[in-house]
Amino acid sequence: MMTSFPSVNVTEGEKEERMMMTGLHTVADIFCVGCGSIVGWKYEAAHEKSQKYKEGKFILERFKVCGPDGNGYWVNHEAQVTGSDAEDA
Repeated sequence: MMTSFPSVNVTEGEKEERMMMTGLHTVADIFCVGCGSIVGWKYEAAHEKSQKYKEGKFILERFKVCGPDGNGYWVNHEAQVTGSDAEDA
């Protein structure tokens, strides 16, 4: 399950072209500033007109995010939850 958020406590990796379920996108992996783990990606550019709304959005893979105590962390239910777009998700 994926959740869309503004950027908080992450750094961005290199931009790359990636084929997703909804077409070709330019994306950058995002990394936790605390532990350096990949926690999702940022949509830099969408090549399909119908996907332009994703540009600039960050996707967190919730199963990769841990709380401060190291336990699995689940985002509150008020967050916008979207379907997976990763080819290998």
